[in-house]
Amino acid sequence: MLATDPEPPSAFYFDLASPLAYLAAERALQLIPGVRWVPVLARELPAPESFEAFRCATEERIFRSEIERRTHQLGLQPLVWPARFPFDSARAMLAATYAMSIGRTVAFTLAAFRQAFAGGHPLDDEQFVLIAAAACEMHPDAVLRALTTRSIGEQLAAHTARAAREGALDVPAVTIAGRTFVGERALEQAAAHAAAAHGAAHAGAAHAASTASGAALAR
Repeated sequence: MLATDPEPPSAFYFDLASPLAYLAAERALQLIPGVRWVPVLARELPAPESFEAFRCATEERIFRSEIERRTHQLGLQPLVWPARFPFDSARAMLAATYAMSIGRTVAFTLAAFRQAFAGGHPLDDEQFVLIAAAACEMHPDAVLRALTTRSIGEQLAAHTARAAREGALDVPAVTIAGRTFVGERALEQAAAHAAAAHGAAHAGAAHAASTASGAALAR
């Protein structure tokens, strides 16, 4: 990419139903600052992980234990599984889309994730969505209206379609500096790629400036 090219769009794609997206969200501000947080419906992506597809109870216990171990490794609050898991996140994601429209995506998303996976409250229950909204000063009446507003649903669908076009097979996913990284452990890769791209852009700009200066002196 030339130094004069515009910066490619960047995004952190998430769905509030995903414990893996929760683990990523708790680190995203530190690892990929400045990247837009974009709500999507994971079930509409090309290859979403199904939290209902366990072959037996033992397989599910292993999955949950791994998530709990990773939560501890990251130094987060102990993970508390929602009373119903998996839960339908559709309404919560509409609320997240509304939050994005008023500039409160990050605050609402973190509050909602913590309701679900630190508090154990399933976000298919409207009251817990509203509690998360209240934590970032989103009026409950406005949130409830947004849940049935056609344009909010259309925005969520458009975000999901864009994520799929960019190669987000599942959540969490990060599109940054022209590449898409998928998975909770991919945040570090995305951050490293962004740093390398930023360094290359600065080197290109410095080279262009040096070339221009040399040409001016040769005249």
